Amino acid sequence: MSKTEKRHLDSPAQREPHKSLPQKAASALNIMNAALEIGEPDWITTTAYYPRYFALYALLMKIGIKSEIHDCTIAVTMLLAEKGILGKDLATDISHSKQARIDIQYYVEKELNQDRIKRDVKEAHAFVLMLEKTIEGLEIDRIEEARKHLETPHARYHGGLDFGCLL
Repeated sequence: MSKTEKRHLDSPAQREPHKSLPQKAASALNIMNAALEIGEPDWITTTAYYPRYFALYALLMKIGIKSEIHDCTIAVTMLLAEKGILGKDLATDISHSKQARIDIQYYVEKELNQDRIKRDVKEAHAFVLMLEKTIEGLEIDRIEEARKHLETPHARYHGGLDFGCLL
């Protein structure tokens, strides 16, 4: 991780999810649905990533993690999946969604698969619902367990990203 990237554990007093993040996830779902209605596949794919990201970031904020870099946020998701706080399918889903967004935004020659686009819309909705349930049901002992796991030497270097700044 470069020195300009920001990701750290906050104090337990700062754990509550930022109030606007669930609203941002809902707003991104609305924009995705609007793009679907008017037949804008590029924007469907692009906006399908953001509800996932905002819902995930709300979970990280509840645990006390701030991350301003999307790749770091996704890497933390993989660590949370290792601890059973999130399903590995959710960690994989957001990673694939981010890559699809990048492909469609920066590699315009990529052909869009209409079935994949429709599936992505359904998966974005399901992802947000699952994260909302996870946030609501996350108990303090699981939060502490996740934080301790993120402070271990194994967690400091994961998926090619150095998280030594956690300590």
